[in-house]
Amino acid sequence: MATTTSGTTADERIKEMSFIRKALIRPELGGICGTVLVFVFFFLFAFDSGMFNSQGIMNWSIVSAQFMVIAVGACLLMIAGEFDLSVGSMIGFAGMMIAIFTVTLGWPVWLSIVLTFVLCIAIGALNGFIVIRTGLPSFIVTLAFLFILRGFTIFLPQLIERKTIIGGIKDAAEGDWLAPIFGGKILTGFFQWMGDVGLIATFAQGNRAGQPLVDGVPMLIVWAILLIIFGHVLLTRTTFGNWIYATGGDAQAARYVGVPVNRVKILMFMFTAFCATVFATCQVMEFGSAGADRGLLKEFEAIIAVVIGGALLTGGYGSVIGAALGALIFGVVQQGLFFAGVESSLFRVFLGLILLMAVILNTYIRRMITGER
Repeated sequence: MATTTSGTTADERIKEMSFIRKALIRPELGGICGTVLVFVFFFLFAFDSGMFNSQGIMNWSIVSAQFMVIAVGACLLMIAGEFDLSVGSMIGFAGMMIAIFTVTLGWPVWLSIVLTFVLCIAIGALNGFIVIRTGLPSFIVTLAFLFILRGFTIFLPQLIERKTIIGGIKDAAEGDWLAPIFGGKILTGFFQWMGDVGLIATFAQGNRAGQPLVDGVPMLIVWAILLIIFGHVLLTRTTFGNWIYATGGDAQAARYVGVPVNRVKILMFMFTAFCATVFATCQVMEFGSAGADRGLLKEFEAIIAVVIGGALLTGGYGSVIGAALGALIFGVVQQGLFFAGVESSLFRVFLGLILLMAVILNTYIRRMITGER
């Protein structure tokens, strides 16, 4: 044993970790570096295009918030050691259920939203239950539900309405008490004040003369912030958060110390479904319609955002803040390419490249943590 300057006895078997090494193993590192690089790049090459005025900021903030909402659920589930490939189909299915309940059946919007949440969360629980009881990989189970839900999303509106897009939801939502929680805006008075004092642009003529071009913060962004805060606090400040890490790190060892692994996994599948339904509800309230093609590829975009944010594909390691930064990178790049005048199809090229780099970085970090070579 050695004695430190403070008089305490240090265990020579414990190797002190350098500051640089501590920084390198933080799951948010990749997301932080990527975010800085992306903002610097577009600040240099797209600043004059309007990307950073009030409208531009709101555009990429909304897109980023879409990714963030589903990335939070995907992050917690991946840390718990599982995947959910049915997220995109769940988005389309949830939106279509709200439309059918509201427009076709004539139910109140609030009741349609509540029942849709109950239905989708129950499907998420079913996903988790099948994974637990059968021992099948969640990749296979949720891939099956990807097709099942997408099939119902296409079949049901065709059977009932003879079409795959159902509109009229905005009219039905007029005066509903729950609809504004998903489709409204906040801080409208503050944005009007900023327009009055010239901090943001306003309409110069017409019926909306003097009103700000950006008149509030959509509830989608509010939901994204709330889910990020909830997920971060859950992971870092609660016993259940420790259970999530333990479940993904080594499920059998977690069982030995009393962690309810099965319950943790099922709850994480349910939370992922909840996040997808939040996304779908906000989308339906914004557009006033539901389409059978909504949510395509969102499951992969959510997983990529989580991986960019530092989560390991093997589970047991990750960060909700990192996943949120990964989603922010997505939103900024998707809109930034448009403002920079770059072909939008290159966004998919970017997704592939950044996924590859993130996996390589995460593999290196995993080897640092485990001591593998």
